[in-house]
Amino acid sequence: MKKTLSAIVGEGYKVLFSNEAYTELDKLLNRKSYSSIFILVDSNTKQHCLHLFLNYFSRLKACPVLVIPAGEENKDLETCQELWEQLSQLGADRKSLLINVGGGVVTDLGGFVAAAFKRGIDFINVPTTLLSMVDASVGGKTGVDMGGLKNQIGIIKHPKLVIIDTFYLETLPENEYKSGYAEMLKHGIIQNKDYFEELSQFKSLKNSDLENYIHYSVEIKNNVVSQDLYESNFRKILNFGHTFGHAIETYFLTQPEKNTLLHGEAIAIGMITESYLSAKLCRLNIDTAKQIKKVFLNIFSKVFFTESDIEAILLLLKYDKKNSHRKVKFVLLHEIGEPAIDKEIHSDLLVEAFHFYQKD
Repeated sequence: MKKTLSAIVGEGYKVLFSNEAYTELDKLLNRKSYSSIFILVDSNTKQHCLHLFLNYFSRLKACPVLVIPAGEENKDLETCQELWEQLSQLGADRKSLLINVGGGVVTDLGGFVAAAFKRGIDFINVPTTLLSMVDASVGGKTGVDMGGLKNQIGIIKHPKLVIIDTFYLETLPENEYKSGYAEMLKHGIIQNKDYFEELSQFKSLKNSDLENYIHYSVEIKNNVVSQDLYESNFRKILNFGHTFGHAIETYFLTQPEKNTLLHGEAIAIGMITESYLSAKLCRLNIDTAKQIKKVFLNIFSKVFFTESDIEAILLLLKYDKKNSHRKVKFVLLHEIGEPAIDKEIHSDLLVEAFHFYQKD
């Protein structure tokens, strides 16, 4: 039996780990007496994870299972529309519950579907990827992409409960594991230099301390979110690497001739390029920017960008959610553990940042 890690308490919800989480879910189901319960999965988690979840809850085996195609390209309003129609046809009402079992696409989209259906039904997240455990599990962000652009439609709505069980990670491909690992490194970069340096020596999926690292990352994010739920100020630090990263992710997602990048793969590039900008515009030492680059390139293969790729990616920056008054705003670093928000960058430096990434 796994050791019990303490619950992480957010605003109106809890993040619970392993056995304690399943006990708490059982109590919640008994206490709330939901009129109906639905389970949302994608095609991957239906195959690899759903049976693991239902092994804990045989009482839920008769619940309707809603299945969406796997992949970021399906995180859109069309998929939401199909799910709302299914829920309606199956008799869901305002006292129904939706349990989202899957990665970030499932929890982001499922949370939005629940938050909007009949003006809001309860939902529970059971993240099954490292990325969804350390990122999507906390903060209440729900939403979908629009026109290939990341998370353009959504609202802040907390789940009733988040269940984190590293047992699901045993089904995870290595590239998906690394994608989540990038977000854990980000937590160290923006809040704790020692944590970043600890994770700089890449920890494999089999590392005995992995659950502790996940718990600590969730604590970091929860602490940030609790101070600024609606991202008016402090919460923006969680977007380090994401201004470039989301534009890169969107570009590769919308180019049929390109191989799609996972979220963490794109964010890793964003953290390298934004570290360079930090060295140019803040107090970050250029050697520290090079160290950050080395850490990520030891984990992720380098991606080649043509000049036309860079030009197209820079055009996508105008859609970033942190922008205001038609100005692109970046999160940069004064030092590791000391972020700086709302930094405007000249376009010449943006191109230089890509060259810094590509340079040997």
